[in-house]
Amino acid sequence: MFVGVNALSRTLIRAPVARTFTSSAFVSMAKVSEQEAPKKKTQKFKIYRWNPEKPEVKPYMQEYNVDMTDVKPMILDALIKIKDDMDSTLTFRRSCREGICGSCAMNIEGQNHLACITETNLSKDEILIYPLPHLYMVKDLVPDLNYFYKQYTSIEPWLQRKDFPENKEILQSPKERDALDGLYECILCACCSTSCPSYWWNQDLYLGPAVLMQAYRWMVDSRDQFSAQRSTIFQNGMSLYRCHVIMNCTQTCPKGLNPGLAIAKLKHIVEAN
Repeated sequence: MFVGVNALSRTLIRAPVARTFTSSAFVSMAKVSEQEAPKKKTQKFKIYRWNPEKPEVKPYMQEYNVDMTDVKPMILDALIKIKDDMDSTLTFRRSCREGICGSCAMNIEGQNHLACITETNLSKDEILIYPLPHLYMVKDLVPDLNYFYKQYTSIEPWLQRKDFPENKEILQSPKERDALDGLYECILCACCSTSCPSYWWNQDLYLGPAVLMQAYRWMVDSRDQFSAQRSTIFQNGMSLYRCHVIMNCTQTCPKGLNPGLAIAKLKHIVEAN
């Protein structure tokens, strides 16, 4: 049996017809590809620089124009980009990149922040970055925190008891444990203390918001038995009572804590003891 030409043509799979484009079609395709291509984003940073090995050079602000196209959105990401690709001499601290260690605390646009959790604002013409204020400097964005930690050590921030039960945990009720919320989360980044005017002018005697909040944390811990003894270091007019409730500390805390409230409560405990 023979199949007719017309019938056979209906059974064939036709090859796709090649498309032809006019010059106007190519122009329109080029416009689409331009729209889809990521636009180059450049951000200007002005960063505080100082090198102790060159004391003849005074501190200055250095400009960097950073291509942010492939840079993640945080300030720390931009700083890493600058150090890796533009200027290896730029010095700053960093560690966890998760807002936990407090290493990358610095002054960004006039307020203390953690660089790893502070977003880069591309709408600004330039972003100013300084080290934490009113501290001695090691280099560039690295402050000397030795005295800050010495003050922290002075409050003896560990559990103190007259007796420890053998082979048994020191239990707390849920209410007693809740009293520590908003205190133990402090990461000692020093953002709050270095934003406090009282600490700027009297840090040789005034302990500052971060240390005082930690002192209060141990004095309200139900497991600690040395609250009265801890109060003795505050029986003066400087270490605690230089707080003037300006509340810069609470406003700038990157963890959302309230050092100002903790200091006010600490004053009540000290006065009661």
